[in-house]
Amino acid sequence: MNMVLTNAKVYTCKETAPWAETVVIRDGCIVYAGSSEKEKWEEAAGIGSSEAAAAKDTLPVYDMKGKMIIPGIIDSHTHPGMVSQSSWHIRLPWTEDVNELLAFVKKYAEEHPVSEAPFLYFEYYPTSMFGENGPTKELLDSAVSDRPCLCQDFGDHLHWVNSRMLEMMGVTKDTPDPVPGLEMFVRDADGEPTGWLKEYVHMRFADKLFRTIGWTPPMTMTPDLMEGFFRFLTEHGITAMADGILEGEAQLSSMAELDQSGKLNVYYDGIMRFWSYEDLPEKIAELQSYQQKYTSKHMKLNTMKLFLDGTNESGNSALLSPHLNDPKGINHGEIKMDRDELKNCLLLCNRTGLDIHIHMVGDRAFRVGCDAVEAAQKEAAKLGETWTMQVIFAHCELIDPADMPRPAQLGITINWSCHWSAGYFGEEAQTYIGREKWNRMYQFNPIIDSGALVTFSSDVVTYYELHRADPFFSMQVAHTRVDPEFPLNPGTYPGSMRPEESARLSREALMKGYTISGARQLRWEDQLGSIEAGKIANLNVISDDFFKVAPDHISGIKLDAVIFDGEVIFGML
Repeated sequence: MNMVLTNAKVYTCKETAPWAETVVIRDGCIVYAGSSEKEKWEEAAGIGSSEAAAAKDTLPVYDMKGKMIIPGIIDSHTHPGMVSQSSWHIRLPWTEDVNELLAFVKKYAEEHPVSEAPFLYFEYYPTSMFGENGPTKELLDSAVSDRPCLCQDFGDHLHWVNSRMLEMMGVTKDTPDPVPGLEMFVRDADGEPTGWLKEYVHMRFADKLFRTIGWTPPMTMTPDLMEGFFRFLTEHGITAMADGILEGEAQLSSMAELDQSGKLNVYYDGIMRFWSYEDLPEKIAELQSYQQKYTSKHMKLNTMKLFLDGTNESGNSALLSPHLNDPKGINHGEIKMDRDELKNCLLLCNRTGLDIHIHMVGDRAFRVGCDAVEAAQKEAAKLGETWTMQVIFAHCELIDPADMPRPAQLGITINWSCHWSAGYFGEEAQTYIGREKWNRMYQFNPIIDSGALVTFSSDVVTYYELHRADPFFSMQVAHTRVDPEFPLNPGTYPGSMRPEESARLSREALMKGYTISGARQLRWEDQLGSIEAGKIANLNVISDDFFKVAPDHISGIKLDAVIFDGEVIFGML
């Protein structure tokens, strides 16, 4: 579609010319972004030449009446596969009362017999509901014991299961933990699993569970299963994304079908998970096979994913100082790799031409990550190898002040999920890291000021929280440090604002992180992320001036129109 959008307030995200008034689109690309002087945009549009009449016929002009236009939003870390596969999960009432929660679970089980629901999967219970030892299988047995049952915690990294589920998975005191201290079954003094699980350890046993009960959940990836997720992206102006974890080939096949039918409407960057240096070559080979089959205009795969530690709320993030609740003063949390193994992973990915995306939360994980990158870059230089890979550190919730300059120095990209910026995970992390460190969490302005690339994302994993992937909701939370859905106690935190106020992200930084910086992370900066001549016409017409609307009304900004590859795919001009 060809068009001229004029008399608009265009925020281009181009550093040398951040504002424009007119955009001319031809054949899905931007050919002009500049002033509203008619002679200039007519020249760019080809109007005024010998073909003027024909050009006017095929180039409609829209008077935008001062509306704001921004580039298409880029969500640099989200989970289309996990969200789509969660459609069968059961939503728990939000309560801190365990008896109320158990009553809901019991009633649901009574109303939905085993023949109808052979496996019950509930989400979410508050992470703060239980102490550091977690809930027990016996407690959940009191609500449902006739079939496997799982409750997922609000932080997404802890799971509470009943005795029947452990039995059906074949998990006993003799079952080794896949990653002791991190991906594991919490155990009592005798080594028996208590029913509290960490870091999705049950997924290692899911196939056996489903074989045992003779049932599988409706999780098989199909275009129909995934369409709702991508429709959400379209309706919220998200035109490019990075996948936090690719959930198998069926996901890619389904997305390719959606793309062919015109229902994908997003530039997709897939990410393949690995666990260790030992399995990395196998996973790289798998990624490369997908590259050959599924790379297209809208789809590519170029990144490996590693979970380096856990979460602050579940007490398994890697910390520089011991956990406050450890009487021996020796528990620094858990880390998946030491510096040297991670260095070797980085070198292998660099030699293969792949990027790496690393989940890290604690300050020790961040330091080990930086040390590994520095060591890998030095070794590559020593060996005469060109360093071409991009290293993305996701989350980075707690960073020691001494390490703040290192991302800029080492060329590391920092990715942050903006809607976490206030009260979403509550105060549970203080149990392990204390109030002073808790106040220092989510500090990204020093990194932005140092010149490092910082990108933004939602990292939503279920339909339960998909609404929070609305980029304007996320930007409001990051800009105000107040969560409208999960506000902190105003008696303790004035205005429910999470400390420190200095960590509030500016609107300019947020818009940059959701557009041109995101395009750089996805390696699409030559095509996406800004409104300028030569780039693909992915842009949003929004209802309000993003830079002038009241801070607590940013989430109220609506999409009047979404343009993807030069076509209006949502709303109208």
